[in-house]
Amino acid sequence: MGAWLLHKLAWALGIGAVATMVLYMGDWAVWRIRVARGGGMDEVQRTEVQVASLKGNKLEYYYGGQWMAACSRSIFPQAGEGACWWIERHREVIKRY
Repeated sequence: MGAWLLHKLAWALGIGAVATMVLYMGDWAVWRIRVARGGGMDEVQRTEVQVASLKGNKLEYYYGGQWMAACSRSIFPQAGEGACWWIERHREVIKRY
């Protein structure tokens, strides 16, 4: 029974890997078409906050400014930039020192 379960698990993992590769290739193809038409990249405003640890378990916060970060309009990160849907949900960049 253990070999049967291991075989089914390996088969399911293989199907999952193939499905992920197909999804990534499709996402890349759609993104390339958007880039060719001028709409595959965008910018999202991000904010940096620096947090410094002090004595007595206290924290001090420093505002680091805002900037426009490039992002790709796709499911997965493309062209070395993060996906816009993810960056829009994580606009604050917190750096701890």
